[in-house]
Amino acid sequence: MAGIRKGDQVKVIAGKDKGVEGKIIGVLENDRVVVEGVNRVQKHTRAGQTGTEGGIITAEAPIHVSNVMLVVDADGAKTTTKIGSGVVDGKKTRISRKTGKEI
Repeated sequence: MAGIRKGDQVKVIAGKDKGVEGKIIGVLENDRVVVEGVNRVQKHTRAGQTGTEGGIITAEAPIHVSNVMLVVDADGAKTTTKIGSGVVDGKKTRISRKTGKEI
């Protein structure tokens, strides 16, 4: 999953939240990502001994990485990435296939 990293702006291309843009909050091992404001679910929690209150909490659930696409330009153009030849801070560079510029 070199194409998408935490902090990237993405657009959902499939599923119930199709067309929604958000920022990547987390990347999980099993090809899933958590996107801010996308795939929100309600969790019922129990009051704990440590003083936490019980109730209904709304949080983002992970979605598969194939259902999101990277947004790189200000106009909202979606793109895929490829690996560049340079190395920055010990990581390979990402290049937009649409514009040819480094991300």
